[in-house]
Amino acid sequence: MTKDENSKFQNPILKKLDGLLGGLLAEASFEEDFTGKAGQSLVHRLPGLGSKRVGLFGLGQSASSPAAFHGLGEAVAAAAKTAQASGVAVILASSECPSAMSKGNTAAAIVSGTVLGLYEDNRYKSESKKPQLKSLDILGLGTGPEIEKKIKYAEVVSCAIIFGRELVNSPANVLTPAALAAEASKIASLYSDVLSANILTEEQCRELKMGSYLGVAAASANPPHFIHLCYKPPSGPVKTKLALVGKGLTFDSGGYNIKTGPGCSIETMKADMGGSAAVFGAAKALGQIKPSGVEVHFIVASCENMISGKGMRPGDIVTASNGKTIEVNNTDAEGRLTLADALVYACNQGVEKIVDLATLTGACVVALGPSIAGIFTPNDDLAKELFQASEASGEKFWRMPLEESYWESMKSGVADMVNTGGRQGGAINAALFLKQFVDEKVKWMHIDMAGPVLNDKKHVATGFGISTLVEWVLKNSSS
Repeated sequence: MTKDENSKFQNPILKKLDGLLGGLLAEASFEEDFTGKAGQSLVHRLPGLGSKRVGLFGLGQSASSPAAFHGLGEAVAAAAKTAQASGVAVILASSECPSAMSKGNTAAAIVSGTVLGLYEDNRYKSESKKPQLKSLDILGLGTGPEIEKKIKYAEVVSCAIIFGRELVNSPANVLTPAALAAEASKIASLYSDVLSANILTEEQCRELKMGSYLGVAAASANPPHFIHLCYKPPSGPVKTKLALVGKGLTFDSGGYNIKTGPGCSIETMKADMGGSAAVFGAAKALGQIKPSGVEVHFIVASCENMISGKGMRPGDIVTASNGKTIEVNNTDAEGRLTLADALVYACNQGVEKIVDLATLTGACVVALGPSIAGIFTPNDDLAKELFQASEASGEKFWRMPLEESYWESMKSGVADMVNTGGRQGGAINAALFLKQFVDEKVKWMHIDMAGPVLNDKKHVATGFGISTLVEWVLKNSSS
């Protein structure tokens, strides 16, 4: 945005564009104090000049991360929606010349931001406007198979994120455990060359002695569905076996420890299956990408946490499928009870690495706020892999400690453990609980995504986790 002594842009792209517009851009940027800061935008109508509008969007001093260009795409989408534009062209007025790899990643991030920025979930609205945007041209970043491949990947992952958002946005009277299982089965049917589905009934779960999971499910009129999708590459040997485990509470009332009072968020508890949405969104994307050398198990113990005469009571003792007993001192700490049996099941598939995702604790939101997920793992290499994946996805994670001394607060006088410790360190206690159900030979990570599962301002799902999971699986593949 630097200008010379004649108030003309020094940047060659802006200078040329401003020359065609008779100095309008330089004048407008001065009058509206547009300095190119991240998040700033300036859109002007241009009658009779071919394009109806020209806009400037700020990226800050040194925009190089995927998140910055994803944000640019979202800003472009917002402007296009406001203007009801049918076509948009984007050019980066940058003095730096990005590398070929960087060009592809930049184009992909802009595409992803625009696609997701345009999307609105209007399925449950009686009237809605559809965006008019039909084409997006990205100028100056080149063409060719590599760029096309990156853009195609961005489209596939963006569609998977939209799928995940729609799962989380769906109300609990629509998305029951049976409906979630049906959605997972649909994915397996669509990509049956690489994906298969196995849905376990309540009776089958009882045979596998999943007492912890079934204890949570007992009160609901909607029966539980234990969902297992398996991805196998179309050809070649399998070098690595992974599992993605997602919390799948399609509604959480809290049970007899019912959620009450301000801040209890019972009205948003349809989102308590956000972990399963991330897992199935990743399955949908991977079914299309078809990475080689890797087998992936997608596992969700889905149910509702309700209240009835058959429901689990505070003080009850349940036995998980690995034989460990749990005194339920709080029925609203139910997600970890379902994950316990899901993690045991995942280990029994012979996997080397497990990542579980769950909207598990309000404590993690207190610690990290609404846009950062907490990760817990005893394995430094696995943490490094996840952070590398998140650099490409732009999603935010922070590693939290697994403080073993806190386990003292989780010991029961009458069983192996209780399901909640004290108020302090609640997210850590929850992670330590899950660790009891993972084989020591398996590398394991827990992601608490209670904060970023929803966009607080817009009151809709974000599709958080999907992009990072796909990147992580690809980093473990031989593709």
